[in-house]
Amino acid sequence: MKYIIYLFFVLPTASNAQFSKDLVKLSKIMQGHYSSELQSKSDTSFFDIRLKILPIWGDRTDAIWMYVEQAMNGKEDKPYRQRVYRLTETSKGNFESAVFTLKSPLRFVGNLEMVNKLTPDSLILREGCAVLLKKVGKKKYLGATEYRKCSSDLRNATYATSEVTLTSKLLASWDRGYDATDKQVWGAVKSGYLFRKQKKK
Repeated sequence: MKYIIYLFFVLPTASNAQFSKDLVKLSKIMQGHYSSELQSKSDTSFFDIRLKILPIWGDRTDAIWMYVEQAMNGKEDKPYRQRVYRLTETSKGNFESAVFTLKSPLRFVGNLEMVNKLTPDSLILREGCAVLLKKVGKKKYLGATEYRKCSSDLRNATYATSEVTLTSKLLASWDRGYDATDKQVWGAVKSGYLFRKQKKK
């Protein structure tokens, strides 16, 4: 009697096939829709801001890429910040989130399909503005930009800094601008914004 053996293989997705489990895990934690509504209600010096971080270019093997929009609540159609993040693992437990801007960004608002048609060479790298993240627990990451390396001319600033704390439910982000004398000229003063991840609808 002859037996026929059928073998079935489940092909992994690009992210699972090309990247480490740690990098994929971090990207999944970062992605989502966030709100600072609770913080704005308890402290009026903070605004109610909506933030979304969405995956793009899932077939690329050089990095995990994400599209970012940040806007005031009720003005999501006019975000004040649009970015693309390139997430890579630099060594075990250490990661880099490079930051890119888009040309004519407003045409991409709410249109992830259009963003997915772009290629990295159409983006503008913000030199020195990458956030370097380190895993400090099972689901916690701390990160920051390198001192004085992220140049900025917003509101007479010379350079900008970003500090990030990330967990599965919270993204704390503190962006500040400083002039040549290291005096803060923009950004939150007390602490960073607390963005809580929203449940999927």
